[in-house]
Amino acid sequence: MDENTHTLETLLESSIVSTSFQTDTDRQENILRPKLLADFQGQARLKENLAVFIKAARQRGEALDHTFLIGPPGLGKTTLASIIANEMEAEIRMTSAPALDKPKDLAGILTNVTEGSIFFIDEIHRLKPALEEMLYIAMEDYEIDWVIGQGPAARTMRIPLPHFTLVGATTKAGSVSSPLASRFGITAHIEFYNEEELSRIIERSAAIMEVAIEADAIAQLARCSRGTPRIANRLLRRLRDFASIMGDGHITVEVVEFGLGRLGIDEQGLERQDRNILRTIIEFYDGGPVGAETLSISVGEAIESLEDFYEPYLIQKGFLKRTPRGRMTTKLAYDLLNIPCTRNLDDNQGILF
Repeated sequence: MDENTHTLETLLESSIVSTSFQTDTDRQENILRPKLLADFQGQARLKENLAVFIKAARQRGEALDHTFLIGPPGLGKTTLASIIANEMEAEIRMTSAPALDKPKDLAGILTNVTEGSIFFIDEIHRLKPALEEMLYIAMEDYEIDWVIGQGPAARTMRIPLPHFTLVGATTKAGSVSSPLASRFGITAHIEFYNEEELSRIIERSAAIMEVAIEADAIAQLARCSRGTPRIANRLLRRLRDFASIMGDGHITVEVVEFGLGRLGIDEQGLERQDRNILRTIIEFYDGGPVGAETLSISVGEAIESLEDFYEPYLIQKGFLKRTPRGRMTTKLAYDLLNIPCTRNLDDNQGILF
């Protein structure tokens, strides 16, 4: 790859940067999203159940039951919400819980939904209590209470709503209150994807993007995508850049190896920050246990990113584990970083000594 490295260095040293090279690649994210359940890769059991529920609702001419989507970031919760709307041939309105500040914000959306439409709330675990209470009545009775006037003259008016479907998505199901969670008629847990499923996703995305990629390169890229379609598509776009600038536009195994190396991603899909987290626990905290807040400060990462993005994959790969006392590295983490492990693992206590 010496010639490719020289090409990249020449490009970086150029003093002329033309905006014509800056294509709108980020819009590919929406283009790559499947529109129907048949095009959605993986999650076979979830898709089969959703297909039954959607077909039954359409046969009855009713709105689909409120649906709760649970899973780590990047696995397709927003995509599934759009697919549900497409399969139901319904309008969809999308927002996120942090964007809803006051009851009037939620009331403004609810009073404008149409019969059978989909109302999608992302990060629903961050919804404020006052808004949750408004949703309770809206989800069960398809009405909302609204206060008119002020002081002694104030009175409550109940406003009827069309029958709609609330689709709530969360990465932290445990943070959603029980009264809200119990009002969803359909609960769907989205799991990490296996390599075969990710390979099909990459193959489909490459065809849409009109980029040539070898079968072996697809398999290698799937192994490094952390079980997450969003990451697979992001890496595919970056490898397309490397292939077009440093080669003939064809993504080969060599391009994948070089590109991932430049991005600091190893053959197991671990990024620099993943390795930094493991190294910090080993070198600063003697392998753990260490609390999440302390660890987030040590590695300079927000605690939300640590818990939602980095930890799930490190735990899944067996490099990290959570204990009642905090986060701990395993023997695999020592081997990964080539750090001698002179301690024994006590499985009963969950600590190293």
